[in-house]
Amino acid sequence: MSKITEKYPLETHEQRLTVKDPHPRHDTQGDVEENERLRRAMANFAKNMNRTTATYMEACVHCGQCAEACHYYVQTEDPKYTPIWKLEIFKQAYKREVSPFGFFYRLFGLKREITVEQLGEWQELIYDSCTMCGRCSLICPMGIDIATLVGQARHGMFKAGLIPDELHEVAQRAKDEGSPLGATAEVFADRAEWMADEFETDVNVDKEQADILVSMSSIEIMKYPNSIGATARVLNALGESWTFRTEGYEATNFGMMAGNAEWQKAATMKLINAAINCGAKLVVLPECGHAYGALRWQGAAMYGKPLPFKVQHISEFLADVISSGRLKVKKVDQTVTFHDPCQVARRGGATEAPRIVMDALGVDLKEMAPTGDFNWCCGGGGGVVTIHRADKLRYKVFELKMEQVEASGADTVLSTCSNCRQSYNDAKEHFHWDKNMESLLELVADNIIE
Repeated sequence: MSKITEKYPLETHEQRLTVKDPHPRHDTQGDVEENERLRRAMANFAKNMNRTTATYMEACVHCGQCAEACHYYVQTEDPKYTPIWKLEIFKQAYKREVSPFGFFYRLFGLKREITVEQLGEWQELIYDSCTMCGRCSLICPMGIDIATLVGQARHGMFKAGLIPDELHEVAQRAKDEGSPLGATAEVFADRAEWMADEFETDVNVDKEQADILVSMSSIEIMKYPNSIGATARVLNALGESWTFRTEGYEATNFGMMAGNAEWQKAATMKLINAAINCGAKLVVLPECGHAYGALRWQGAAMYGKPLPFKVQHISEFLADVISSGRLKVKKVDQTVTFHDPCQVARRGGATEAPRIVMDALGVDLKEMAPTGDFNWCCGGGGGVVTIHRADKLRYKVFELKMEQVEASGADTVLSTCSNCRQSYNDAKEHFHWDKNMESLLELVADNIIE
């Protein structure tokens, strides 16, 4: 038993029953014969294998360093959760089908043909037990971007109809309704009006022309709507020309997480077109890690050419306007620690921005160990938080975060990712934890000097 589970034991038999062992199933979508599933998977694996992929596949020296970088392996010590092993079937497909010596692998049976049963078993490894946090990619001495390869492997799994049902459902809902959580344009407009009253500030929606387009994640709209008001308060204090647009307000990209490139592109293009339609020179993304990666680092690929505007995460925007003296904030007497969202910091490069903001706020920052680019993932990213059969494993890996927070001595955790916030709050309820996670954006909005 870990130190955390000793301190925060599950108190009753009934509560223990709320986290059952993962259901021994491998979800499928569509009425498709097994051979056709296998054909679709292999065809799309091959489609994603380019020179970079081949270099990665040939580069692994089996040193095992990625294992110690993965929260799933560290917490379970189960070798199947070693990051590079999660790619074994993808690697097997590469070796057998498209590698320079593929003919010989097939001729002499050096790499066996993959079966649909193997793909079903593989589902847990690349969906339930990988957040694509990139810690393994960062630590790999050969420079293999394992997280990106997992994302590529998900493309083939989606095409084969072999992804967890819950993740497929929210991705499908995002495609059909514009939001994975039912935050339709009408719902968003209602929440924006509510937040305008709550924060006593103008929340601009559908202005024809604006210099800045801002967006929200579905989690913020439905669970943390104060983010809408906080964003408006900051931008109004700066006197910026800005707007939300109902044709492109949702920054979350579940197509990317599920592995459907077409759905990913459709979600991305909504934001791009919304920005173009209002003449925005800057798109400010919300406190959402995967939203940042989807537009900031993959948006141009979806668009097919360089984006005609600048893209910033909200923490980068806040750091810029505070550093330039345009936005002044009060000092806050608070001891905090900071959780670095994987997709914003380690994968996105915006590690220092929130620290610039916290320094301006004057908080007593107690850094976690490790911190920054090496910080441990919350365990809920990459769509994992939607997969209920993964709950028991997700809580197990979250104990790492709890240990980090406890060791910091801080009473409050700040972050700049609503998905991390949801993961924290869910674990807080599960463990009866006494630590809160708060939004850095909201803290800034509450302490603006007019």
